[in-house]
This record gives sequence, structure tokens and C-alpha cells, in this order.
Amino acid sequence: MKDNDIEDMLDLTFTRELKPGGANIPVSEKNKKEYIERMVKWRIERGVVQQTESLVRGFYEVVDARLVSLFDARELELVIAGTAEIDLGDWRNNTEYRGGYHDNHIVIRWFWAAVERFNNEQRLRLLQFVTGTSSIPYEGFASLRGSNGPRRFCVEKWGKITSLPRAHTCFNRLDLPPYPSFSMLYEKMLTAVEETSTFAGLD
Repeated sequence: MKDNDIEDMLDLTFTRELKPGGANIPVSEKNKKEYIERMVKWRIERGVVQQTESLVRGFYEVVDARLVSLFDARELELVIAGTAEIDLGDWRNNTEYRGGYHDNHIVIRWFWAAVERFNNEQRLRLLQFVTGTSSIPYEGFASLRGSNGPRRFCVEKWGKITSLPRAHTCFNRLDLPPYPSFSMLYEKMLTAVEETSTFAGLD
């Protein structure tokens, strides 16, 4: 839906309480982005509302809500989970490539050189940018999971050299444009990791 024109192709409405009066609002090319966002939110939340409310109540019984409000989501995760020293060898050995990239591709060599230059906090931010979490599984990168089961870290060739890298956290995938130099790749990655939201688009 996101990547194709849907006008006169699909007979969808904003049903399932996606928005008030949704059954009477047809999905069109103009509002499909809103439809996708609301549908993803509904699917994520529908089965876990009660459990989430119980978890939050229990959390606030142990931790004062005023203290938690000082942190954003990324900072709170680091406070709770702590920081881990990332094993770059394990990370690289458990990364896959798509779109023409491979382990010896010049852009991929620059990518790993950039990750080596990052300090550990920046590496954790990169991991969080791509996977949605800065936590590494106990068993290492081989055990990373996506939204529907085991999913390795992935770097895919995508976009123009003017674009920032983007992340698909459901798939642990980094869309990395084929930058023409190490310095450009390094600066674009740094900007993406430190200044942008985790989601550059919905999966």
C-alpha cells in the first residue's frame, strides 16, 4: 500500500475503531499513510492493553513516576538495562546484506570502519536506531529477534546519496545509501543515529 497507488484498487475503510466514524471513511491515496499508521497501532495494542496496564501499574508501585518522567524512552531503557560493551566481531559475523551489498563491498567496509570509530554509546544508539532496542541478547547477535521471530541485523542498499540512512525496526534492517566516500557515510550515519527518530517509515 505504502509504495503503490491504491486509488480504485482496494475497498478499505477506517473500521475497527481506527478513528471515530471510520466505517464511513474510505481509504484513498491521500489518507493511506494515516490508515497504515492507525492499523499498525491497532494491531500492536489490541492484544496487550490489559497486560500493559498491569505492567505499568506494577512498575509505578516500585518506581516513583516523577523520577521516570525525567527520561525519554531511549534514556530509560539504558537506565533499566544498563550498557553493554558491544562485540563488533560478533555483530559483523551475524549481519546479512541485501540489494547488492556484501561483506567486502566498499560501502560496507566503510560502514564497519564507521562503527569501529563510534564510541560504545554511539554503537548502542545505532543498534537502537535499527532494532528498536539497545539490548543485546544474552546469546549475542545471532539471537536478535524481529517482530515475528529471529531476525539478523541487515544492511540493505537503498536510496540516493543525499538521503540519510533509515531503519526498519520490525526487520532489524538498516537502509544504507551507496555513499561515494567514507566521510560522507560517517557524517550521514552520525546524523541518523543521533538526530533522527527510530522510525523513518512504517514497516
